[in-house]
Amino acid sequence: MELSIINTEGKDTGRKVALNEAIFGITPNEHAIWLDVKNILANRRQGTHKAKERAEIARTTKKHHKQKGTGGARYGSLKGPLHRGGGTAFGPRPRDYGFKLNKKVKRLARFSALSIKAKEEAIKVVEAIDFQAAKTKDFIQAQKNIGLENKKFLLVLGEPNKNVYLSSRNLQGVNVVTFSDLNTYDIMRAQNIVFTEQALGHLESTLS
Repeated sequence: MELSIINTEGKDTGRKVALNEAIFGITPNEHAIWLDVKNILANRRQGTHKAKERAEIARTTKKHHKQKGTGGARYGSLKGPLHRGGGTAFGPRPRDYGFKLNKKVKRLARFSALSIKAKEEAIKVVEAIDFQAAKTKDFIQAQKNIGLENKKFLLVLGEPNKNVYLSSRNLQGVNVVTFSDLNTYDIMRAQNIVFTEQALGHLESTLS
């Protein structure tokens, strides 16, 4: 598949780039995509949830009523889960939700996601994108020129660019990453993907 390279003004530069079929033209494996997205989201979970159990509650352990003759249960402590203010039974504890996923599966998932976007014709290639200063209005204008106004899209850069990142930070639905940070979850979330010419070259040389 060949794509025309455009500039930030939305004009065709007259040059084209051919997408690598081994990356953008495979038969998508939906199960690999599901596994990789699940892995990414699981690794992002903090897992810091915690409820105090009866051993961690600061309350008296004095027996609050006599053992026999009350007609009630034989309670010996107010720390128990049956009492108001007592500890939680089997409450959540801090844990790591992440799990290991083979590199080949993650690679297949990324190729599958890129192939889906290529098949949907949701990929654009921009010659380069840069701003003299971090201004959101400049980014919005470039977004309109490219034809992605009010659309959720992923911009992939060849190298970190502070001005581009800061210019897009306040825009809803816009995500800016470098080619090395590109992952399956971000690809599938975006309606469109915009590669800079440099990012596409680096991506194909790295993954091929």
